Amino acid sequence: MSTFAKRERLILADLLEAEGPEAPTLCEGWTTRDLAAHVVVRERRPDAAAGILIRPLASRLERAMEEFAAKPYEELIQLIRTGPPRFSPFQLKQIDEASNTLEFYVHTEDVRRARPDWTPRELDPVFQDALWSRLERSARLMGRTAPTGVVLRRPDGQTAVAHRGTPVVTVTGEPSELLLFSYGRQSAAKVELDGDADAITKLHATKQLGI
Repeated sequence: MSTFAKRERLILADLLEAEGPEAPTLCEGWTTRDLAAHVVVRERRPDAAAGILIRPLASRLERAMEEFAAKPYEELIQLIRTGPPRFSPFQLKQIDEASNTLEFYVHTEDVRRARPDWTPRELDPVFQDALWSRLERSARLMGRTAPTGVVLRRPDGQTAVAHRGTPVVTVTGEPSELLLFSYGRQSAAKVELDGDADAITKLHATKQLGI
């Protein structure tokens, strides 16, 4: 049965292939080749991918990234399409859905929204609800070091607290846009910010959102 994670994986792979290895992304300093290497390392080198969160392992992550980025670009794309190794936890549907739905959606937008002429994808309500469900569970992780209080708000009024504190900034938008904002893509997210003017400026400019 198809899942959101599998669908977003194929969309990302197709987009990376179409853009080629040297296209820009929203990930500072990364081309599409670097982004593709990141996706592959995350799934195939868990010992190195831990460096995303564990600072002492950052050098191992960097070496693994360089190793995979040096591979033919077409090979990286194929590794993304075929997915993780047989005995990877990502082979389990529940883990794949929980971990990769957001990851692949965000990275697809990292490529799409780096173009000057990008337009938002039209996402169906079921997928928006799925994104919101996952964002609700991860909001406090994404916003844990925000410089202000942060409340995420859907147009229908549903809210999730990303960071407790004052002053509070309320960020309103569709779940897909709130997700991008929470992952540190504030400048590319189509959202509205309400609250203290100085707090809004700090939140919009901070590089502390996301992992």
